[in-house]
Amino acid sequence: MIIVEEVQTENQKKKFLEFPAQLYQHDKNYIRPRNQDIEEIFDPEKNKSFQEGECARFLFKNKQNETVGKVAVFISPLYEQKQPTGGIGFFDCIHDQATADFIFDHCKSWLQKRGMEAMDGPINFGERDKFWGLLTEGFAEPLFGMNYNFPYYKELFENYGFRMYFEQLCFSRPIFADVSRIFTLMHTKHSRNPAISARPMKKNNLPKFAKDFTEIYNQAWACHGEGKQLEEAKVLKMFRTMKPIINEHISWFVYENEKPIAMWMNLPDVNQWFKYLNGRFGIVEKLKFLWIKQFTKNEKMVGLVFGVVPEWQKKGIDGYMIWEGTQHLRKHTDFKTTELQWIGDFNPKMIKIAESLDTTVTRKLATYRYLFDRDKEFERHPIL
Repeated sequence: MIIVEEVQTENQKKKFLEFPAQLYQHDKNYIRPRNQDIEEIFDPEKNKSFQEGECARFLFKNKQNETVGKVAVFISPLYEQKQPTGGIGFFDCIHDQATADFIFDHCKSWLQKRGMEAMDGPINFGERDKFWGLLTEGFAEPLFGMNYNFPYYKELFENYGFRMYFEQLCFSRPIFADVSRIFTLMHTKHSRNPAISARPMKKNNLPKFAKDFTEIYNQAWACHGEGKQLEEAKVLKMFRTMKPIINEHISWFVYENEKPIAMWMNLPDVNQWFKYLNGRFGIVEKLKFLWIKQFTKNEKMVGLVFGVVPEWQKKGIDGYMIWEGTQHLRKHTDFKTTELQWIGDFNPKMIKIAESLDTTVTRKLATYRYLFDRDKEFERHPIL
């Protein structure tokens, strides 16, 4: 017998946060997410998805009153799919198919009552940049905001009937690995042009770099696939939020005279610091974080965005920027590896760009889909 509890009280919220830590207590690769990063997703005042969507969290207990699973289930009009599709996320479960099936059945019923015809998962009740996908390969320490799970989760999903809607690929490369000869050649070529310069991002001039970032991004990516136009004010707000963790040696901009034409944005993987805080970030933990950040080497950085304005694409300016930045950060930082945030297999153009950066796939995640009408033809995510 499994008992279902909807998460409503403070004690239930605490159990929702604590269950994964109990489940993964012997897994050396597990890094507990900060409690606040989870709770903000389920706070209607902080998550705009609540404006038109609906979300509920559930705990699942056995007859001994022990937690054996948890999940969030939600619908959002912003998540537009071919058929009305809901989502499930923040799924954790003991290694038992019957328990997992019970959880999935519960989510299916909840969504069907609200007119849904399919469910995707594990996904986030919000943007794709955090807590999206099921880890299927590369069971190493997760990046900040990235899902982590046991290998058996794949069996739980697929045995129930979920099928892969799209695969998420993470590309990585060692900082001190050989750089493609074409990059060094392009660096030499563009270095001869006095109009071309590369500059690292500086904390004391965030308004300028926010403006330049917005200009490059909106030209390079906003019309590509599912890209969105960015607003300069929102980018500046994001930069100011990131200011405490910005490393001034690892994000680069390229200019033709003073016109921004390319950017390569990276951040330290803050999970390499947060993993010592056990999910908490109160006053004591913030002080501890500052101490850890000061005295603990962080050897992993995360590639966030890479872009070149259309008129400079296919001219080698990316090679110039990468080699200029790489030479600099090798001298001034402790980073040994860089990993790009995931790219969907439905986006071959971006995959080609990632591959051109001398990277290899080191981690895979999966976004699964379950159609409630089992006779309906299954279709994977369309290619962009």
